[in-house]
Amino acid sequence: MIKKIFLYTLLTFMVIGGGSVGIGYYFLHQFSQQVIHVSNDNQMFVLKKGTSVHQLVVQINQAHLMEKAYLLPYLYKLNPTLGTIKAGTYQLQSHMTVDEFLKLLVSGKESSFSIQFVEGKRAKDWLIVLKNTPYIEQTLKDKSPDDIAKLLGIEGSMEGWLSPNTYLYTADTVDIDILKRAYRTMKSNLQKIWDNRDSNLPYQSPYDLLIIASIIEKETGISSERANVASVFVNRLRLKMKLQTDPTIIYGLGDNYSGTIKRSDLTDTNNPYNTYVIEGLPPTPIAMPSLASLEAAAHPAKTNYLYFVANGNGGHTFSNTYSNHQQAVNEYRRLTRGGN
Repeated sequence: MIKKIFLYTLLTFMVIGGGSVGIGYYFLHQFSQQVIHVSNDNQMFVLKKGTSVHQLVVQINQAHLMEKAYLLPYLYKLNPTLGTIKAGTYQLQSHMTVDEFLKLLVSGKESSFSIQFVEGKRAKDWLIVLKNTPYIEQTLKDKSPDDIAKLLGIEGSMEGWLSPNTYLYTADTVDIDILKRAYRTMKSNLQKIWDNRDSNLPYQSPYDLLIIASIIEKETGISSERANVASVFVNRLRLKMKLQTDPTIIYGLGDNYSGTIKRSDLTDTNNPYNTYVIEGLPPTPIAMPSLASLEAAAHPAKTNYLYFVANGNGGHTFSNTYSNHQQAVNEYRRLTRGGN
């Protein structure tokens, strides 16, 4: 009789205990399927290195991400793999559940960001973009362009040496590391293009090609014109003619450029980039050239062109002789003045 009572009591406790476990599992499962509160698909969650479960709960509560965050430690006990969270910056998605949120932290699949360096811009323009881009560790704020060039291993100016592109990065990437990638890419591209350039070009080094490519980049944004623009500069260099290209003057004027090139600017001997005065190439590139401009500099069109001027329609008119060039200039002036 006593044995039967003992067995009945034991079974009762087992049923009650099993029921409690079942109820607990049910509530934890419901919690794990709860949709977290995400304001928009650009919302980020930054998990710092060494964050404990308790600190994670506090952080979640502060961000108002979910209800009953205090259940997280119990959910970890139920599924220990969810406890192996990794530090990083994660992009949250609308309709994401608690379970999906924790699995994202476990995966370590950080959100990637992008920074775009546009062709034709100067080094100083890129540094401003870099400085104002979020989730980048800023170490160059107090560095001059010359200082940064040295950090990159560039002898002289960094102008022209960074490859225009869209670069992906994760949070807390150091700014100089992004520039190093852009420099390595340009170095590699320039060497490959130099090695495969046309023969008998009037360049003494890959750097000469880089300078010409930067001028081409500033002179035209039309792909079909780049090789013709390149031919003008190559033909002028061969004939020992001055390049006479306005973008170099503008670059040399820097912050003193008012939006218009004055006659005095054309005769200014103090501007080392004044290609109306200096012989040959300016001392450095004047912008970051695209791959297309590098290719054009390496493979100019076979022409006798020595001049070009805007045609009023977004492109340029190319001429072999000065008299034809003057006619094109007059036509451009007539168009811009609204003549018939």
